[in-house]
Amino acid sequence: MSKTKKIRNFCIIAHIDHGKTTLSDRLLEQTQTVQKRAMKEQLLDAMDLERERGITIKCHPVSMEYTDKDGEEYLFNLIDTPGHVDFSYEVSRSLAACEGALLLVDAAQGIEAQTVANAHLALDQGLEVIPVINKIDLPSAHPELIQKQLEDILAIPAEESILASAKSGIGVPEILDAITHRVPEPRWGDCSALRTLVFDSVFNTYKGVICYVRVFSGTIKAGDEVVMMSQGLRITVKEVGQFSPEMVPQKELKAGQVGYVVTNVKEVADIKIGDTITHVSEPAEEMLPGYQEVSPMVFSGLYPLDTSDYEKLKASLGRLRLNDAALVYQSESSTALGFGFRCGFLGLLHMEIVQERIRREYNIDLIATYPSVVYHLTTTSGEKKEVDNPMHLPDPSLINYMEEPTIKATIHVPNTAVGDVIGLIIEKRGTCDHTETLDATRLILECTLPLNEILVDFNDKLKSMTRGYGSMDYEMGEYVRSDLVKLDILVNGETVDAFCSIVHRSKAESKGRALCEKLKDILPRQMFKIAIQAAIGSNIIARESLSAMRKDVTAKCYGGDISRKRKLLDKQKEGKKRMKKIGKVEIPQDAFIKILKN
Repeated sequence: MSKTKKIRNFCIIAHIDHGKTTLSDRLLEQTQTVQKRAMKEQLLDAMDLERERGITIKCHPVSMEYTDKDGEEYLFNLIDTPGHVDFSYEVSRSLAACEGALLLVDAAQGIEAQTVANAHLALDQGLEVIPVINKIDLPSAHPELIQKQLEDILAIPAEESILASAKSGIGVPEILDAITHRVPEPRWGDCSALRTLVFDSVFNTYKGVICYVRVFSGTIKAGDEVVMMSQGLRITVKEVGQFSPEMVPQKELKAGQVGYVVTNVKEVADIKIGDTITHVSEPAEEMLPGYQEVSPMVFSGLYPLDTSDYEKLKASLGRLRLNDAALVYQSESSTALGFGFRCGFLGLLHMEIVQERIRREYNIDLIATYPSVVYHLTTTSGEKKEVDNPMHLPDPSLINYMEEPTIKATIHVPNTAVGDVIGLIIEKRGTCDHTETLDATRLILECTLPLNEILVDFNDKLKSMTRGYGSMDYEMGEYVRSDLVKLDILVNGETVDAFCSIVHRSKAESKGRALCEKLKDILPRQMFKIAIQAAIGSNIIARESLSAMRKDVTAKCYGGDISRKRKLLDKQKEGKKRMKKIGKVEIPQDAFIKILKN
């Protein structure tokens, strides 16, 4: 029997917090890949943020040697995948490197939105899905109910599922046995040329860019001249090896194996996730399927609170970009906030993680502007543009129409909260396209929503309405024509660029009024009256007035003629008028922080 037939490549897919990383810890223990004394909780989650939040941000492959009860030796390659919807492309590339997937379902919480989405991703890629019902030792566990859900929702027979508890190790031997017998041997090995899939990459200060790869056919070793097929980039291989779980150099990587390739490339952005590596001398005829360019979906301005931290912020973004090719940024300046960067992210979680890492790892206090998405606009002359910053919108008279991105969302909700959730969808300008009953207590809502509307508080509201039982998964939809306008906030007649945003016309007035009221409470009073206005183009749609600080000029008059008092008040009025003409309003930094945080 060839060695390839003894290789099993698999991944673990699940909804957030269903026990993926804990199960991988048990598998490492059971196969004795990691000694008990070196073992720690969440071993494959190396980042502090991953450990705190219980989420996987970066995928971590690991090779394990396993001997079954018949004495047969197998090589298991586990590719741990990120679980959040922002990283769905990385998940799809990790799945493409496998032949099987352990589908983990929480015995207490049941099938969630991302469980379904990830299961469909795996089935679409032709993977053998092994359902594992985890946490069966919890008092609130209902394994029989979950088995019925597997049959009803995913059409997976109940008898195929394995009952387990990753925490206590129940069912782990059965899982290892299922991997050996149910996961197919490596596929697509019949091609004579080298075809290697890049499913992730990291930057190492000493070695350069390290590609995480799965070899489908051929052999790759140190010294080989290879080429990245999507862009024709030629690379010299410096070192190859496997993860166990640290990097261990090997002579070569053969068909079916998962490992790493050290390159002479210095920029992670040059290595595209999903690309195919082949030999320069004997290239493959076609790439491995599924490659696509990843583009950012959400944009936000990041500014340092202390303007002297600008260079430090620039350096920290540069360092983060070394390990995160999906992060894009360019410098920009704002009259209100000074110098900063316009950054593009895959989604809200990605944005949150980047900001948190900058605050922690580089000790920079940040202020982030309101997140925006990429809009398509067509001018009256027929020119098409992409806009991600409200400040770059042309004059309204030059815009023919605008289009905004939408998402196709799948929302799992308890029966008791359906009315509230549908109300929330309508409030966010969404439509509910389809409903499906999951079981006696839960429903699935399939709906279309504008991406812009779910950026800030949609998930929080969904969780509070459903008491934490609601879950959502989404994928990008189409661009839809929409009545969008640029909302300007003016203080004393001058536009404050940090507060500008692109909103739907139906929501512009309420948002403008809310911002004006907020600013009225926050801004310090001046010696003259200040108008705080919200405007669409030249049309003022909301206004608040911040009254002036006044000195009591009539205090020195003891009775006497009213005309004396009138004269003093008129003189003061003239002074205020003159002051208003030449006066400028300086908006303090904490006002921006208070507004943008809300």
